[in-house]
Amino acid sequence: MYIVVLNGPNLNMLGIRQPEIYGHETYEDLKAMIQQEADNLGVRVSFFQSNHEGALVDAIQQAYFDKADGIIINPGAYTHTSIALLDAVKAVRIPTVEVHISDPDTREEFRHTSYIRAACTATIRGHGLAGYVEALRLLCGTEASAPV
Repeated sequence: MYIVVLNGPNLNMLGIRQPEIYGHETYEDLKAMIQQEADNLGVRVSFFQSNHEGALVDAIQQAYFDKADGIIINPGAYTHTSIALLDAVKAVRIPTVEVHISDPDTREEFRHTSYIRAACTATIRGHGLAGYVEALRLLCGTEASAPV
Protein backbone atom coordinates (compact mmCIF):
# COMPACT_ATOMS: atom_id res chain seq x y z
CA MET A 1 0.00 0.00 0.00
CA TYR A 2 1.22 3.50 -0.85
CA ILE A 3 -0.03 6.68 0.87
CA VAL A 4 0.84 10.26 -0.09
CA VAL A 5 0.92 12.81 2.74
CA LEU A 6 0.37 16.38 1.55
CA ASN A 7 0.66 19.53 3.63
CA GLY A 8 -0.25 23.04 2.61
CA PRO A 9 0.92 26.51 3.54
CA ASN A 10 2.76 27.20 6.76
CA LEU A 11 2.86 23.57 7.89
CA ASN A 12 6.61 23.68 7.37
CA MET A 13 6.55 26.17 10.27
CA LEU A 14 5.24 23.69 12.85
CA GLY A 15 6.87 24.31 16.21
CA ILE A 16 7.36 27.98 15.32
CA ARG A 17 3.92 29.17 14.23
CA GLN A 18 1.43 29.62 17.08
CA PRO A 19 2.70 26.77 19.28
CA GLU A 20 -0.26 27.36 21.61
CA ILE A 21 -2.48 26.06 18.78
CA TYR A 22 -0.21 23.77 16.76
CA GLY A 23 2.22 22.56 19.44
CA HIS A 24 6.01 22.59 19.69
CA GLU A 25 6.76 19.61 17.47
CA THR A 26 8.29 20.38 14.10
CA TYR A 27 7.37 19.31 10.58
CA GLU A 28 10.28 16.86 10.72
CA ASP A 29 8.83 15.42 13.96
CA LEU A 30 5.50 14.99 12.19
CA LYS A 31 7.10 13.17 9.26
CA ALA A 32 9.05 10.90 11.62
CA MET A 33 5.87 10.01 13.55
CA ILE A 34 3.98 9.15 10.36
CA GLN A 35 6.94 7.19 8.96
CA GLN A 36 7.21 5.15 12.16
CA GLU A 37 3.54 4.19 11.99
CA ALA A 38 3.81 3.46 8.26
CA ASP A 39 6.74 1.15 8.98
CA ASN A 40 4.70 -0.58 11.70
CA LEU A 41 1.83 -1.06 9.23
CA GLY A 42 4.07 -2.11 6.34
CA VAL A 43 2.92 0.85 4.26
CA ARG A 44 5.00 3.06 1.98
CA VAL A 45 4.52 6.81 2.45
CA SER A 46 5.82 9.91 0.74
CA PHE A 47 5.66 13.49 1.96
CA PHE A 48 5.13 16.77 0.17
CA GLN A 49 4.65 20.25 1.59
CA SER A 50 4.12 23.45 -0.34
CA ASN A 51 2.99 26.99 0.29
CA HIS A 52 1.74 27.09 -3.31
CA GLU A 53 -1.72 25.93 -4.34
CA GLY A 54 -0.73 24.81 -7.83
CA ALA A 55 2.10 22.67 -6.47
CA LEU A 56 -0.41 20.88 -4.23
CA VAL A 57 -2.73 20.33 -7.22
CA ASP A 58 0.24 18.89 -9.12
CA ALA A 59 1.06 16.58 -6.18
CA ILE A 60 -2.54 15.30 -6.04
CA GLN A 61 -2.46 14.61 -9.77
CA GLN A 62 0.95 12.92 -9.46
CA ALA A 63 -0.49 10.62 -6.79
CA TYR A 64 -2.82 9.29 -9.48
CA PHE A 65 0.02 8.55 -11.89
CA ASP A 66 2.08 7.03 -9.06
CA LYS A 67 -0.88 4.74 -8.31
CA ALA A 68 -1.25 5.90 -4.70
CA ASP A 69 -3.80 3.98 -2.64
CA GLY A 70 -4.64 6.97 -0.47
CA ILE A 71 -3.93 10.61 0.26
CA ILE A 72 -3.70 12.35 3.61
CA ILE A 73 -4.00 16.10 3.15
CA ASN A 74 -3.85 19.08 5.44
CA PRO A 75 -4.54 21.90 3.00
CA GLY A 76 -3.85 24.56 5.63
CA ALA A 77 -5.47 27.86 4.72
CA TYR A 78 -6.36 26.49 1.27
CA THR A 79 -9.02 24.43 3.05
CA HIS A 80 -11.17 27.55 3.14
CA THR A 81 -10.40 28.94 -0.31
CA SER A 82 -9.41 26.29 -2.84
CA ILE A 83 -11.87 24.88 -5.28
CA ALA A 84 -8.82 23.79 -7.30
CA LEU A 85 -7.81 21.31 -4.56
CA LEU A 86 -11.39 20.05 -4.37
CA ASP A 87 -11.47 19.51 -8.12
CA ALA A 88 -8.09 17.74 -8.09
CA VAL A 89 -9.19 15.26 -5.41
CA LYS A 90 -12.44 14.66 -7.28
CA ALA A 91 -10.51 14.08 -10.51
CA VAL A 92 -8.10 11.45 -9.17
CA ARG A 93 -10.74 9.51 -7.17
CA ILE A 94 -8.16 8.34 -4.62
CA PRO A 95 -9.49 7.86 -1.07
CA THR A 96 -8.46 11.05 0.70
CA VAL A 97 -8.56 11.99 4.37
CA GLU A 98 -8.56 15.67 5.33
CA VAL A 99 -6.57 16.36 8.51
CA HIS A 100 -6.36 19.48 10.67
CA ILE A 101 -4.17 19.75 13.75
CA SER A 102 -6.60 22.16 15.41
CA ASP A 103 -10.36 22.10 14.98
CA PRO A 104 -11.16 24.83 12.45
CA ASP A 105 -14.86 24.53 13.28
CA THR A 106 -14.15 25.99 16.74
CA ARG A 107 -11.98 28.83 15.50
CA GLU A 108 -12.69 31.99 13.49
CA GLU A 109 -15.85 31.95 11.38
CA PHE A 110 -13.90 32.05 8.08
CA ARG A 111 -12.26 28.72 9.01
CA HIS A 112 -15.60 26.90 9.26
CA THR A 113 -15.84 26.29 5.50
CA SER A 114 -13.88 23.44 3.95
CA TYR A 115 -14.13 23.16 0.20
CA ILE A 116 -12.06 19.98 -0.01
CA ARG A 117 -14.18 18.11 2.56
CA ALA A 118 -16.82 17.32 -0.07
CA ALA A 119 -14.34 15.09 -1.92
CA CYS A 120 -12.81 13.41 1.15
CA THR A 121 -13.72 10.06 2.65
CA ALA A 122 -13.17 11.40 6.18
CA THR A 123 -12.05 14.46 8.12
CA ILE A 124 -9.99 14.32 11.29
CA ARG A 125 -9.69 17.62 13.14
CA GLY A 126 -8.52 18.78 16.51
CA HIS A 127 -6.46 15.68 17.36
CA GLY A 128 -3.07 17.37 17.04
CA LEU A 129 -0.35 15.63 15.05
CA ALA A 130 -1.85 12.29 16.08
CA GLY A 131 -4.64 12.99 13.59
CA TYR A 132 -2.26 12.10 10.77
CA VAL A 133 -1.60 8.68 12.29
CA GLU A 134 -5.36 8.20 12.68
CA ALA A 135 -5.77 9.08 8.99
CA LEU A 136 -3.06 6.60 8.01
CA ARG A 137 -4.71 3.85 10.02
CA LEU A 138 -8.10 4.71 8.54
CA LEU A 139 -6.78 4.47 4.99
CA CYS A 140 -5.08 1.17 5.84
CA GLY A 141 -8.24 -0.22 7.40
CA THR A 142 -6.67 -0.46 10.85
CA GLU A 143 -8.35 2.45 12.61
CA ALA A 144 -8.88 0.23 15.65
CA SER A 145 -5.10 0.01 16.19
CA ALA A 146 -3.48 0.96 19.45
CA PRO A 147 -3.95 4.61 20.42
CA VAL A 148 -1.37 7.17 19.37
